[in-house]
Amino acid sequence: MITKSRILALAALTAASIATGFAEAKTLKIATDSGAKGSPAGNAIEEWAKAITEGTNGEIDLAIYYQNELGGQQEVFDLHVAGDVDLMLNWPMTSYDKRIAVIYTPYMFTTWEEALEAYKPGGWLNSMLDGIYADMGLKFFGAWPEGFNGVGTKGSYATNVDAAKSIKVRVPPVFPFHETIQAMGYQTAAVDWGELYSAIQTGVVDGDAANVIFYELEYFGDILDYYVRSKQQFITGMLTMNLEEWEQLTPEQQKVVQDAATAVMEKQFNEARAQDEGYAEQWKAKGNTYVEPTDEELGALAKTVREAVWPQMENEVGADLMQPIRDNSAKF
Repeated sequence: MITKSRILALAALTAASIATGFAEAKTLKIATDSGAKGSPAGNAIEEWAKAITEGTNGEIDLAIYYQNELGGQQEVFDLHVAGDVDLMLNWPMTSYDKRIAVIYTPYMFTTWEEALEAYKPGGWLNSMLDGIYADMGLKFFGAWPEGFNGVGTKGSYATNVDAAKSIKVRVPPVFPFHETIQAMGYQTAAVDWGELYSAIQTGVVDGDAANVIFYELEYFGDILDYYVRSKQQFITGMLTMNLEEWEQLTPEQQKVVQDAATAVMEKQFNEARAQDEGYAEQWKAKGNTYVEPTDEELGALAKTVREAVWPQMENEVGADLMQPIRDNSAKF
């Protein structure tokens, strides 16, 4: 026979279990600084979030924030480092650690094969970044590649330094984008991303530099005329987590988060090249001109930019990090 005291004890135990469950459940914030809902980056954080929630049986829920919903690129990265954004697909800022600039080393690669060899788990660049991110208080999962960048312009275009001198383009405020584009011959201007459309429209700048073709197609395809795939940088986002929050997870939860990040990365590695080529075809279908510099033009740009920018990078990130880059970068 179940006594009244037994019933009360069972009720108390059940209440305690429920309370414990609620205490363990948590909602984390996941964000991207570059990509609206429905974009490749937006889809990637949704997939990562879904896999985490399902893999933890709802112990971790994710609040998703897309580009500009929590502020600009620098603001969101600030929130990530501070722990107010827990997980992120980011195009990292160098304000916390100048060594992050190694991922933007100009003319480090000229082929997808070279880039993917460096960024794959255990690759020479992947291993380098793991330690750099940890020093910033972030857990580094790996790269989410988009492809080689270029310069989108209105009215005219350039494939050499002399032709670029009359063209003014916007560059992001991250070292060494400004230095790279200037070494390529262009005039540069600092324009907020949210104001760039009107800046191109009104002639404040002639175009946008440093982005892969997706962003030029998506945001400026109706006002830009040319896209030159000058390949000055291989652009990749990074999947990271605030290290303090990572360390608060159970080992089982950490495995779920890590495995989910790996799955998102592997999918992007498999699909990114085809996606990038598809955006180039869409660009041309709109009546815009797509330009691939010749091997000679690309080699001349690479030589000029490396001579101008790599010594500056060595001053910023240190010779110990630049030496592996010199050893492993594309040969011309």
